[in-house]
Amino acid sequence: RSVYDDQPNAHQKFMEKLDACIRNHDREIEKMCNFHHQGFVDAITELLKVRADAEKLKVQVTDTNRRLQDAGKEVIAQTEEIIQCRVQQRNITTVVEKLQLCLPVLEMYSKLKEQMSVKRYYSALKTMEQLENLYLPRVSQYRFCQIMIENLPKLREEIKEISMSDLKDFLESIRKHSDRIGETAMKQAQQQKTFSTALQKQNNVNYGRNVHLSRNRILESKNEITLKRTFEDEDEHEEEVLTAQDLVDFSPVYRCLHIYSVLGDGEIFENYYRKQRRKQARLVLQPQSSMHETVEGYRRYFSQIVGFFVVEDHILHVTQGLVTRTYTDELWNMALSKIIAVLRTHSSYCSDPDLVLELKNLIVVFADTLQGYGFPVNRLFDLLFEIRDQYNETLLKKWSGLFRDIFEADNYSPIPVANEEEYRIVISKFPFQDPELDKQSFPKKLPMSQSVPQIYMQVKEFIYASLKFSESLHRSSTEIDDMLRKSTNLLLTRTLSSCLQNLIKKPHIGLTELVQIIINTTHLEQACKYLEDFISNITNISQLTVHTARLYGLSTFKDARHAAEGEIYTKLNQKIDEFIQIADYDWTMSESDGRASGYLMDLINFLRSTFQVFTHLPGKVAQTACMSACQHLSMSLMQMLLDSELKQISMGAIQQFNLDVIQCELFASSEPVPGFQGDTLQLAFIDLRQLLDLFMVWDWSTYLADYGQATSKYLRVNPSTALTLLEKMKDSSKKNNIFAQFRKNDRDKQKLIETVVKQLRSLVNGMSQHT
Repeated sequence: RSVYDDQPNAHQKFMEKLDACIRNHDREIEKMCNFHHQGFVDAITELLKVRADAEKLKVQVTDTNRRLQDAGKEVIAQTEEIIQCRVQQRNITTVVEKLQLCLPVLEMYSKLKEQMSVKRYYSALKTMEQLENLYLPRVSQYRFCQIMIENLPKLREEIKEISMSDLKDFLESIRKHSDRIGETAMKQAQQQKTFSTALQKQNNVNYGRNVHLSRNRILESKNEITLKRTFEDEDEHEEEVLTAQDLVDFSPVYRCLHIYSVLGDGEIFENYYRKQRRKQARLVLQPQSSMHETVEGYRRYFSQIVGFFVVEDHILHVTQGLVTRTYTDELWNMALSKIIAVLRTHSSYCSDPDLVLELKNLIVVFADTLQGYGFPVNRLFDLLFEIRDQYNETLLKKWSGLFRDIFEADNYSPIPVANEEEYRIVISKFPFQDPELDKQSFPKKLPMSQSVPQIYMQVKEFIYASLKFSESLHRSSTEIDDMLRKSTNLLLTRTLSSCLQNLIKKPHIGLTELVQIIINTTHLEQACKYLEDFISNITNISQLTVHTARLYGLSTFKDARHAAEGEIYTKLNQKIDEFIQIADYDWTMSESDGRASGYLMDLINFLRSTFQVFTHLPGKVAQTACMSACQHLSMSLMQMLLDSELKQISMGAIQQFNLDVIQCELFASSEPVPGFQGDTLQLAFIDLRQLLDLFMVWDWSTYLADYGQATSKYLRVNPSTALTLLEKMKDSSKKNNIFAQFRKNDRDKQKLIETVVKQLRSLVNGMSQHT
C-alpha cells in the first residue's frame, strides 16, 4: 500500500526490497538443489537399470494378454449369451406382468361383447362400468385401451337404441294383446264372482223361501246352470290360470328401465313411457263407429280397456317409480270420463233390450274387474242407472209391440173352457176368481177374452226383464223393489195405457169389441194387487213398508175403461147417424103409411141387440150408453125436422114422423137396459113428443095461453122450434092447398096459422130482446 502512496521514493524502495527478497530465495533454491542432486542422479541411474527389465516385462505381459484374450473369447461369448438371456427373461417377466394387467380387461371386454350378442344389456352396462372404473385405468397407456374407451359410449348408445326398440315392440305387442289380457282378466273376475255368489246361495238355506213358486223354479234352474258352468269353468282353468305375465313378456320394460336408470336417464324413460301409454290409452278409448250394433263390439272395447289398465297396474307394482298411483288414478279418471261419454252416446243407439242388458252385464263385469285392481268405479254404477232408464225405454217399446200383437190377435170373445184342465191352464196364467162361475158345469166361458191372461203374463215377463237389469248393481232389496215398481208403473200408465187408447180408437173396433175391452180392463184392474204381491215376493219387501211404491194400474185401466165407454157412446151415435142418413121421408105426403119407417125399425132392432151385449158391463155404463143413444136419436130426429134445407112439411109427414117417435118411445119403455127408474129413458124423447102432440092436436091456444108456466102441457116446446116447423107447414099448405074441398075451413085454418105465426114471432122477438 505504501508503494501506491504518494510518498517520495516509495516505489524505488519497494523494488529494492523485492530484489533483495528474490536473491534470498534463489540462494535457498540453490542450497536445496545442491542437497537433493545426488539422490536425483541415483534415481536416474536406477531407472536406466530397470528399463531393460521393463521391456521384458512388457513383452511378457503382452504375450500373457494375448493368450488371455484368446482364452477368454469363448467366455465372453457365453457371458453375452447369459446377458441376452437375462434381458429376455426380464422382458418376459415384464410382459407377463403387463399381460396380467391386460388380460382382465380383455376378458371383460370379451364378456361385454358376449353379453351384447345375447342381449343381456343390463349386465353389459355393469361390465362397462367395471371396465371404466377398475380395469381400464390400469392399462390406459396402451392404444387398444384407448380404442376400448372410445367404443364404450357408442356401445351405451347402441344399448339405449336397442332397448328403446325393444320397448317400442313391447308397446306394440301389448296394444295388440290388450283385448286378450282384458278378456282373461274379466273372465277370471266373473268366474270368481259367480263362484262366490253360488257358494253363498248354497250356504244360505233360507234363500228364496218366500219367493213366488214360479220364480223359485226359474231361480233354482238358473242357480243350477250357474253352478254347473262355474264348476266346468273351474275344471277348465284349474290346470293353468293365465295372467298378464303369461300373455305378455314384460322383460323389455324392466330391461329398458334398468338400462336407462343405470345410464342416468331414468326420468327421460319414465316420461317417454307415460307419453306413449297415454297415446295408446286414447287409441284404446276410441270406439268403433259400429260398436253399438253387436255385443262383441262392446266386449272388445271393454277388454282392451281392462287389458290396458291391468298392464299399468302390473307395471305399478313390479317397478319403482315408472308409474305411480297418482299417474294411474289420473289416467283412469281421464279414461273413465271418456268411457262414460262413449257409453252414453252408443247406448242411446241401442233399440234392442237384450243388447242393452248384455251391455249392462259387460259394464258390471268391467267395473268389478277394475275394482279388483283398485280403480274407483262408482261413476260406472251411476251410469248404469242412466242406462237402466234407457233399458226400460227399450223394454217399453218392445212390450208395446207385444201388447199390440196381443190386441190384434184377440177375438174379443169370452174364453171358452171345455174341461177342468183348460180351466186350470187359464187360471195358472191369470189370477181369476169367481165363485159363481166355479159352480157352473163345463163347458163354460170366462168373462174376459184371451188377451187378458196374455197381457198379465207379459207384465210379469216385463217385471222379470226389468229385474234382470237390477241384478248385480250392488243395490239393496228396497231399492230394487222401488225400481221394479216404477218401471212397472211406466209400463202400465204409459205403454199399456197408450196401446189401449190406440186400440179403442181403431176404426175396426166395434161395439162388441169395446164392451169386451171394458170387461177386460175391469179384470186387469182387479189383478193389479196380485202384481204387487208378485213384486213383493221377488224382492222380499213387504208392501207394508213405508217407502214401498204402489202400482198405478187402477188409474190406467179406469182411464182406458172410460175411453172405451166414451167410444161406445160415440160409435153408437155414429151408427144412429148412419141409420138416420138412410131415412127417406116424403115430406109432402098427404097421409102416413100407417106403420113406422123401415130404417127406424132396423135402428131399434140394432139398438136392442146391441144393448143385449151390454149385459156383462157395469150397470151404470150400460144405462149411460142407452140414455146417450136415446138422447142422440131424439136430437137427430129433431134436427131432421128443423133442417134448413127442408122447406115444407105436410101434415101426413108429421103423422108418419109421429109413428116413428112412438116406436122410439115404445123401445124406451121396454127397458132395453135394466136399472132405469120409471119412465126415465122415455124422457129422452119428451121434447119431440110435446112438439108432435102440439101439431097433431093443433092445440095452439093452450100452448100460447100456458107458455112460460111450469105447469104448461107443452113446457119443452121452444117457440122458435114451433115457429120454424109451423112456417114449413104454412108453405106446404099454400102450395098444395090441401083444404081446397073445404073452402071456409081452409080459409079459417090459414088465418089461424098466420095468427099463430105472428104470435110465435112476437114471443121469439120478445125472448131475443130480453136476452
